[in-house]
Amino acid sequence: MLPKISQLQALISEAQAAAAGHVLFLLPKSKTLPAMPYKDVAAARLKRRGMKAEELAKSPLAADLPGGGLAVWAMVDGEQSPFERHALVRKALQALTGEQPQEIALAVFGGEAQRRQLAEDAVYVALLNAPLLPQRKSKDERKALKKITLHGWKAADGFAAQQALAEGSALTRALTLLPANELTPKAYRERVRLLAKDNGWAVEEFDMKKLRKLGAGAFVAVAQGSGDEEAAIVRLSYRPKGAKKTVALVGKGICFDTGGHNLKPARYMHGMHEDMNGSAVALGILLAATRLKLPVALDAWLALAQNHISPAAYKQNDVVKALNGTTIEIVHTDAEGRMVLADTLALAAKEKPAAIVDFATLTGSMAVALGARYSGVLSNRENLAAAAVAAGKAAGERVCAFPLDADYEEALESKIADIKQCTMDSEADHILAGRFLLRFVNELPWLHVDLSASRCDGGLGAVGSEVTGFGVGLGVELLRSSMI
Repeated sequence: MLPKISQLQALISEAQAAAAGHVLFLLPKSKTLPAMPYKDVAAARLKRRGMKAEELAKSPLAADLPGGGLAVWAMVDGEQSPFERHALVRKALQALTGEQPQEIALAVFGGEAQRRQLAEDAVYVALLNAPLLPQRKSKDERKALKKITLHGWKAADGFAAQQALAEGSALTRALTLLPANELTPKAYRERVRLLAKDNGWAVEEFDMKKLRKLGAGAFVAVAQGSGDEEAAIVRLSYRPKGAKKTVALVGKGICFDTGGHNLKPARYMHGMHEDMNGSAVALGILLAATRLKLPVALDAWLALAQNHISPAAYKQNDVVKALNGTTIEIVHTDAEGRMVLADTLALAAKEKPAAIVDFATLTGSMAVALGARYSGVLSNRENLAAAAVAAGKAAGERVCAFPLDADYEEALESKIADIKQCTMDSEADHILAGRFLLRFVNELPWLHVDLSASRCDGGLGAVGSEVTGFGVGLGVELLRSSMI
């Protein structure tokens, strides 16, 4: 549950600051401190640290107030990118939230436009980091933030966009953090049904029996290694009034990835309960879009399965036929993500949406290329790739576009099938994975997001948790701005 927001148009008074207990003073970048409560405390602290006022734009400053309260001062450069602004505000807030207060005060200063931007940034970062994410300690002594009081700006819509994004991100991160013995495909499907019921989404499940009948051999090849029939492709549909187009969101939902017969070593298998992050991102976007009542119809296609090792598991040199008739030579069983996505994309493409956007923790080579601070995108439309980069900048979730030229696919030529699943080495595997997936979108406008930034030690941008929820802000921005 997100904290309640109380808004006050007037600037904060000294009495209000003293009573707050935990207060963040957000100031526009300047060479001097503005008139504000406890300016003398901030000035004395700066002097003691040998800092100039404008250095607050790089390093927030904390100090105890008379009476026992804790205050933090930070300056935000309005010319910086949203990512940079959000990162600074998060750093400033962490000095307060580290004490686990149940209430914080946000005080913004400057001209009207400056106060609006500062308020939007501060409320967004505070809401995003407020939820208590899942943990399984025998004693959970964490305290939730229950109230945010904003001084200096009053938003007519109550910060609806920030609240929707925070709720979507919280869902994504919470699902991603659940241990694999809790979030099995069966349990995941049950959770999705409850979400659909609560939010008025239509739900359709393609279980293993249906998928075999449809000829979804790529998905089935991966899922058949499990000792159960829990895997499924789940479709959730949001249909607002007046929607003139439909966008398909596709998410990789591998609840645990052993690597299959090409078994991962322990170092790389650890954390593979998070390999379903792409499906959680699709759900987070769907939830945020529903809260915002965005006028675009959405179908979220979730590929829910596990990649296990067993006598029934698919293996190297198998040849399987995907739903769209493409035959695939299996080269490496740990390239299972592109297999489940192949049939899920083909199902989504059958509905002829205006565009398809898929999200997946797909390749290690994308993480090698970018690290954990960016995610990569590939598209069969240059304007869609450019739109993703622009949306990432606006949302504070940075992405880098990679090439998808046809000659890369020469590496996937097979002597016995239509295409190889991958190659034995990892050179440009993120691009080869894109070329492989391109076979299944039926030439529709398509954007692939390889979520190398799904986890970042120490947090990323606005988010303080290591599991970042990256992709929710990007996806919502693409939908809100009509970039797709």
